[in-house]
Amino acid sequence: MTPVSRILVIYAHSAPHRSRVNRKLAAAARDLPNVFLHDLYETYPDFHIDVAREQALLAQSDLVVFLHPMQWYSMPSLLKEWVDVVLEPGWAHGPGGDALRDKGYWLAITTGSPADAYSPSGVHGRSFSDYLAQFEQTAVLCGMTWLTPHVLHEAHQVDDDAVRDHVAQFRQRLESYAGPADDTRHLPLTPTTITLAASDNGT
Repeated sequence: MTPVSRILVIYAHSAPHRSRVNRKLAAAARDLPNVFLHDLYETYPDFHIDVAREQALLAQSDLVVFLHPMQWYSMPSLLKEWVDVVLEPGWAHGPGGDALRDKGYWLAITTGSPADAYSPSGVHGRSFSDYLAQFEQTAVLCGMTWLTPHVLHEAHQVDDDAVRDHVAQFRQRLESYAGPADDTRHLPLTPTTITLAASDNGT
């Protein structure tokens, strides 16, 4: 992907104090130039989402990163609510809904199961790509550019070196997408603070 100037990282973890990997990914993004880290559970503990604010953040971003654990083959409940109310027809998709067109969609997701569990013979009965189809189709419907997801399986069990490598690769990829540090086109809000502290399902 061509380097962009403004990256919005939408971080959704219902129990960040128990997160082993996602909190570290969030922290790795927090201090990067031209990256705005948006913690949904910190911002909306009551699930009352400010749709206008969220749409403004999206409109000002070139790349949207969805950072979260996989929960019940999908996303955390607050992020699902966010998708339902923020990505409105006529704004994000459908007739006249081109606000997100050509923006990047990058999924950074963790799971609690090993990679081989996602196969016809595995416990989950399908390939992992089958479970990613819902995310990719959301990007397609909104006219966004689907980027190769950043995935870590068995996030509760992998060794510390694997976690460090995964976080480093995430940060490097963010840096490769970001524009120059002296770019003056920034998002208007201050990044939320992530307290370093695994997920209910995906960590």
